[in-house]
Amino acid sequence: MPAGLVTAGAIAALFASAFGTQQPSVITNPPPDKIVIEIATVNGSGCPAGTAAIAVSPDNTAFTVTYSDYLAQVGVGSKPTDFRKNCQLNLIVHVPQGFTYAIASADYRGYAKLEPGATGTEKASYYFQGSSQTTPSSHTFRGAYGDNWQATDSVPVGSLVWAPCGERRNFNINTELRVNAGTSDPTKTNSFMTMDSTDGSINTIYHLAWKECPSR
Repeated sequence: MPAGLVTAGAIAALFASAFGTQQPSVITNPPPDKIVIEIATVNGSGCPAGTAAIAVSPDNTAFTVTYSDYLAQVGVGSKPTDFRKNCQLNLIVHVPQGFTYAIASADYRGYAKLEPGATGTEKASYYFQGSSQTTPSSHTFRGAYGDNWQATDSVPVGSLVWAPCGERRNFNINTELRVNAGTSDPTKTNSFMTMDSTDGSINTIYHLAWKECPSR
């Protein structure tokens, strides 16, 4: 199992500890039938065609978005538009009948090299097609910085946004990387930020919570 993945039972136990025993009754074990996730559309300077892929964990508790060309930078060797990169994914999620899902948490990982005075920011939000509900997040790292970075967003159980039962709603993920030179000198230095793992790919893991839909 990839590093950082947690089981649905562990998510339920975490919520039970934090919110008492009455709320997590909606959380159930993941469905036995495998879910399938397809990319409907992909747009953005951070994910050119062919550079984003989806993989679902074997136990249906998470899915991973992998990028191979997601880099924001400012300074020597960069273009004026390179300071901000973004990616918008529109996903088709095939869920077994009788179940619905929500995003319980998300892990973002990468590498940043930021000169003193520079900053790098990762932003993310997601929503179901036709829904105005979004879950935004933002994490900023400040130079001097030269190391791997990780940011985790967790959604309280009472705030989980569930996919509508009995309907197929595409799932949208919007992410952004932004690097600001700040007080550093972009004519002499370069600062950059990626969601980049050691093998050169970018892995963002979204953890799923499940519940059974009411019988009609």
